[in-house]
Amino acid sequence: MGRPVIGITTYVEPARFTVWDTTVALLPYTYVEQVERAGGQPVLLPPAGRPAELVGRLDGLIVAGGGDIDPQRYGAEPQEHTGYIRPFRDTAEFGLLSAALDGELPYLGICRGLQVLNVTLGGTLHQHLPDVVGHTGHAPGPGTFGHLGIRATPGSRVAKALGTEPVEVPHYHHQAVDRLALDLAVTAVAEDGTIEAVELDAPHFAVAVQWHPEAATDCALFEALVASC
Repeated sequence: MGRPVIGITTYVEPARFTVWDTTVALLPYTYVEQVERAGGQPVLLPPAGRPAELVGRLDGLIVAGGGDIDPQRYGAEPQEHTGYIRPFRDTAEFGLLSAALDGELPYLGICRGLQVLNVTLGGTLHQHLPDVVGHTGHAPGPGTFGHLGIRATPGSRVAKALGTEPVEVPHYHHQAVDRLALDLAVTAVAEDGTIEAVELDAPHFAVAVQWHPEAATDCALFEALVASC
């Protein structure tokens, strides 16, 4: 059998490379490396056209990190620290994820990908986590990962991948789950109580984490996704 085809969503941002300064559909290459390392075939999915129609051609889906979701999607107004909103990306990814859930496509949400899942299913977000937990450890500075411990819930898919003992993982998020969607279960939390992983109560693999496993040394969550395909 060939490698399972894993679609990964992308950013669209201004970027400079070699002699070019232009708008680019891009993704940190660590996502690609981790999927390949786990045995999958990565395919990048820009937020253009009708990506939801690709669900039938994929074996698994990753919604990657990125800017903030438009708070109007969960009935709120943007606050001071909410930024990098890309309405076209919201439209593409909410449609893509809805189609993936309907089709029971194995799913791994990463950072923004957890938030898209929670909001899609009716949940809400804290728009600036430091206002809630009183520290900036989840995103200590621009382009700098925080390294905080999380503990997975015994019996969860996250625990099967990472174990139930506290483990330090790379964080880079200033938002997090506020009201949890009814169909989701919390399956990992940080020491400060922040929800760091959720799972859909369903027979197929549907896991989302708030941290950045693509920046970790292991690929356990990516292996779990690929194995479920």
